[in-house]
Amino acid sequence: MTLLPVTLALIGILIGVIWVLVRCLLPTASPSREEILTRIRTWGLIFLFLLPVLLAPSPWPYVLLGLMSFLAFKEFITLTPARRQDRWAFLWAYIAIPLQYLWAGMSWYGMFIIFIPVYLFLFLPSRMVLAGHPKGFLRATATLHWGLMTTVYSLSHMAYLLSLPDRAGPYGTVSGASLLFLLLFLTEINDVAQFVWGKALGRHAVLPLVSPRKTLEGLLGGIGSTAVAAALLGPLFSPLSPLRALLAGVLIGICGFLGDVVMSAVKRDVGVKDSGTLLPGHGGILDRLDSLTFTAPLFFHLIFYLYY
Repeated sequence: MTLLPVTLALIGILIGVIWVLVRCLLPTASPSREEILTRIRTWGLIFLFLLPVLLAPSPWPYVLLGLMSFLAFKEFITLTPARRQDRWAFLWAYIAIPLQYLWAGMSWYGMFIIFIPVYLFLFLPSRMVLAGHPKGFLRATATLHWGLMTTVYSLSHMAYLLSLPDRAGPYGTVSGASLLFLLLFLTEINDVAQFVWGKALGRHAVLPLVSPRKTLEGLLGGIGSTAVAAALLGPLFSPLSPLRALLAGVLIGICGFLGDVVMSAVKRDVGVKDSGTLLPGHGGILDRLDSLTFTAPLFFHLIFYLYY
């Protein structure tokens, strides 16, 4: 039960040490110094946000994750064209966010799993058609529902991980917070590893028109690194055996890449580089959550199917 707080403390210390080393070792005149320091400071803020999500008592983790989905959905909506007459539908979409996280906090699996894909899928276009404007209707309904599915429904699976009951793992009792930490850590390891491997060895672009910097070498290196990290950490923070954890790492590596490039395709379609400016040095919140839109639901259902 004490493994998660100790791990978080070590990560916090590591972020601080890296910041000090960069500040001391890189020359002041270096053009990349301030950019790197800005990125590290933002990582520190993200880490501070995650601490109460992983350690605070209910309902605060659900409130914070719901706020994260709210900001992500708002950011998504600002990227995509919207019709003025659909403002009431958007209001109902925003109201759905706390309700989705309420179902997660209540462990009401039946409502959680169908609320957005079924009920809102039927309700929102019904409300939008009452405005009586068919021009752009298909694009408006598709954009609104896809935004809800990615930024609210997919990400809310992180909240439901917290609601899963404690159970025995290979090395002790596993909590929902430990499962969420494992998901977040492996998803971020995958993002970083794909970037590092791509920078070091990248030669062959995977999707040059969607994300030119994504290379086959980076993809394979990221998947391999994530699989190894999962095999080592999975048994400590989840009920997964080393082999199943390794396979889960491969799944996260592949799906994290897909979530990243799918959101890149959205940004290229609307003609922007970053989804926003909320996180200095990292762009918008969607730029940090894009991989999780795919890895969170898939990791949740893998764990739920195998152990719950």
